[in-house]
Amino acid sequence: MAFAQTLKGGGVERALMRLSRGWIGAGRRVTLVIGNTEGPLAQELPEGVTVRHLHNGDYGSLVREVPAAVRDTSPDLIFCPGNHYTSVAGYCRVRLGRDCPPIVGKVSNALVRPDHHPALAWGYRRWLGAHRWFLDHVVAMTRAMAAEAMREMGFARDRVSVIANPLATSMPGAVPIALPQGRFVLGVGRLEAQKRWDRLIAAMPLLDDSEARLLILGEGRLHGMLEAQAAQLGISERVWLPGHAADPLPAVQKAAVLALTSEFEGVPGVIREALALGTPVVSTDSSVAVRELIEVPAQGDVVARGDQAALVAALNRWLAPGAVRPQPTGDNGGGDPVTDYLDLFDRVTAQRRAA
Repeated sequence: MAFAQTLKGGGVERALMRLSRGWIGAGRRVTLVIGNTEGPLAQELPEGVTVRHLHNGDYGSLVREVPAAVRDTSPDLIFCPGNHYTSVAGYCRVRLGRDCPPIVGKVSNALVRPDHHPALAWGYRRWLGAHRWFLDHVVAMTRAMAAEAMREMGFARDRVSVIANPLATSMPGAVPIALPQGRFVLGVGRLEAQKRWDRLIAAMPLLDDSEARLLILGEGRLHGMLEAQAAQLGISERVWLPGHAADPLPAVQKAAVLALTSEFEGVPGVIREALALGTPVVSTDSSVAVRELIEVPAQGDVVARGDQAALVAALNRWLAPGAVRPQPTGDNGGGDPVTDYLDLFDRVTAQRRAA
């Protein structure tokens, strides 16, 4: 069993859809508890998955109703797909006690948050330290994130595994994205404060190439604010915000450079997907995992958060005529994520039975 609040879009939920599809293909029974099944990701719900709808789509309902769903369906294991959902897992453990099946949680976002003020950071560290009491095992997507999980959450090495997310694949039948003419910078992600797309929009008027355009694929609460920023800078005709894209891979492949200007991240799947296709990446140092993904200068640049001059210089490097694109990696960080997860699930459930 796994759960999600909404299917309106997001890397955590999209990765969950891909993994669920693989687990069903391997012959496993998969139940998803979902608060709101309306949204762009609804079309990615895999055939054969059992969906349990909540009475109310808010997060509080998800927390309250998952224990009842566990009692009704008796899963062998609960998978918590990201940091945002660990309070659901914690409440489930408290509510069900010894009847709670083992819980495996994935680290999907940074555990050291630069956006937290000191008091909030202190409380968040205490919350992270409590995770080892209700999660049986933790999955990180890179070695650096695994080290951060052990350091910040207090997990022993044998309770942490490294498994990458499955790479995105093209979706047959997806509505094609209208791409800008000429060279363009691409951003992919929710239009929320964490992503700091305002940094990328502010960089556009400073580029050497005054014809280069910016395409940001995603939806969120800051859509109107970002459009207003582009208008204020006089570059509305160069900035495209078309919303969510069911299949962003054609845009990733055609972009001159993919940019990620977040304040904090976990392991950004879009970076791995861009490099797999041979598209260079410019990213802020928003996660310990970013430098694991962008291993050499031939693949892209990592700049400090808030260093606008470095961001502009990095974008100029990849927009310059004759810039050599990196060789496609075509990899997924090693291993088969679907099989690796199932092997881990089997091992954790066997350990619980033995105990």
